[in-house]
Amino acid sequence: MVYAAEFDPLCYPGTTVLMNLLDIREQAELDEVELALFLTRADEPLPAGELDYRHYLHLHRHLFQDVYAWAGQPRTIRIGKGGSWFCYPEHIASEMVRVFRELGDPDSLADLDSLGFARHVAHVIAEINAVHPFREGNGRTQLTFLAMLAEHAGFTFNADILERDRVIQAMIDSFGGSEAPLQTLIEDIIA
Repeated sequence: MVYAAEFDPLCYPGTTVLMNLLDIREQAELDEVELALFLTRADEPLPAGELDYRHYLHLHRHLFQDVYAWAGQPRTIRIGKGGSWFCYPEHIASEMVRVFRELGDPDSLADLDSLGFARHVAHVIAEINAVHPFREGNGRTQLTFLAMLAEHAGFTFNADILERDRVIQAMIDSFGGSEAPLQTLIEDIIA
């Protein structure tokens, strides 16, 4: 699904293709190359940190550094999908601080059973999704962060469970106020 956006200074003039370090101007080609470079970076050791907002920014930077000069920087324009608008850019920092405050001490995640972990983290991931802090790469960063949280809490992360349509629908449902499908997805991933 294509993002709706205000005038976007990050796009090549007259297009919806994001300016990129590779100067690719066709969306299909950019999507393919971006995914390949993301997968390469996702297989590398991920940046160490405190599992906080600052760490989240570094994670996005790591994953998309080969594609976008602005990787790891919060977006500066308003964007939406499917008729719904994400957090306005002027509120991204304060909302992300709030979300990570709700996450709490990441070390305490190890004290939760799988149901408690899935419930708590589903809420956090749903909130991060609603903020949508980056111009591109939000979903992949969210799933990578989810894997990091699961590992930190002592759970396994079974990426084979990730079916694109199911993940997208769970995120849409959470945006609409129903976190249950996302919680169930997380339960299945860490089982």
